[in-house]
Amino acid sequence: MQGTPNPASVSTRLQRIAELARKAPDMVFTTLAHHIDVELLQEAYRRTRKDGAPGIDGQTAAEYAANLEENLQSLLDRSKTGTYRAPPVKRVYIPKADGKTRRPIGIPTFEDKVLQRAVAMVLEAVYEQDFLDCSYGFRPQRSAHHALEALWRGLMDMGGGVVIEVDIKSYFDTIGHQHLRAILDKRVRDGVLRRAIDKWLKAGVLEDGAVHRLGEGSPQGGVVSPLLANIYLHEVLDTWFDKTVVPRLRAKAFMVRYADDAVIVCASEEDARRVMEVLGKRFARYGLELHQTKTRMVNFRRPGRDQRPPGPQAGSFDMLGFTWYWGKSHKGNPVIKRQTSSSRFRRALRSIASWCRRHRHKAVAVQHLDLSRKLRGHYAYYGITGNARALRRFLHEVERTWRYWLNRRSSRAKMVWERFRRLLQHYPLPPVRIVHTVYRLAANP
Repeated sequence: MQGTPNPASVSTRLQRIAELARKAPDMVFTTLAHHIDVELLQEAYRRTRKDGAPGIDGQTAAEYAANLEENLQSLLDRSKTGTYRAPPVKRVYIPKADGKTRRPIGIPTFEDKVLQRAVAMVLEAVYEQDFLDCSYGFRPQRSAHHALEALWRGLMDMGGGVVIEVDIKSYFDTIGHQHLRAILDKRVRDGVLRRAIDKWLKAGVLEDGAVHRLGEGSPQGGVVSPLLANIYLHEVLDTWFDKTVVPRLRAKAFMVRYADDAVIVCASEEDARRVMEVLGKRFARYGLELHQTKTRMVNFRRPGRDQRPPGPQAGSFDMLGFTWYWGKSHKGNPVIKRQTSSSRFRRALRSIASWCRRHRHKAVAVQHLDLSRKLRGHYAYYGITGNARALRRFLHEVERTWRYWLNRRSSRAKMVWERFRRLLQHYPLPPVRIVHTVYRLAANP
């Protein structure tokens, strides 16, 4: 392998695939693997995170890079000849937003991540031409804030409506392999790529020293899993809603989906009830199950000017970490507001408290630097118009938490509030900042 990676050359190849897929939406691709060569693997390696936890082989990104050229050439040869063996993923658990349950995450080996990235790059070039505008999760040039903007705009333009919160029970763990293969058959039948995908689906997970083979699901944490999950829901939900459901409704309706979080908005309550009646059946057909208590209808119509908005405690719903509710603008007009959801607020504070407890003996300057970085990250996501009060409350709770654990450093030198306020003068935490404003969105429709 000679030379350095050439992202421009790889990008040109992927653009050609995308152009062909766009011009021929019904075409089935049978030869795509030849696009995966050493150069594309180099680009896949460049795009792969280097700071992630190692898989079951314990190999780090630095160790893999020490012999990168030979490793990538060997990976290419094994993937093309079919001798590549997908290792099981290492299963770990992270807490969910409720703080009580845990979400299983699968960690592939670093080499597996590189190959998955390469396959995902090729598949993405095809499927990005098929995906609909309602889908936002794990897609290039799209983010959670694009989904939030689309939902806010749609609701404001419609004047609210009846909202259906769609919650799929253990989605990544229940993706049906047979259904997924049938969906892939409609667009991609390349033997090398499909064989690699099958190996990843069958690889299983390593937990408590034992390998468990899975008959369904695609482990969260895998590089290719988000794309496969999007392909699955594109067929199960997006296309079905757009092509089959909407034409049969009497009034306007739209949907916004971010990965497996989706919200359907109907102008008519009758339409919403009809959608609810068939939604569960549609998912069951593909081996998926809706969460019975979390999938619900919410009356989210715009209140009259003389009516008092219900506020976040009633007539609200959650989406992407925010509670959505009707409030009033400074001029007294009904407006949709969003605030940090209580579960996300508590989870963020628990994370801060845990960090302060573990690092309370570090120098104050070091703690200040890290806490400032964490707060700026919090503002970067939750800093949206109308959420300033929740941000100020979060900042206050962070200050209280920091003081509490500084006070626990010593039984003699107590960190009373007066002393802590003097400390904040020398080490002030970042003030609340609104990063995403709807007024800027309104000015640039």
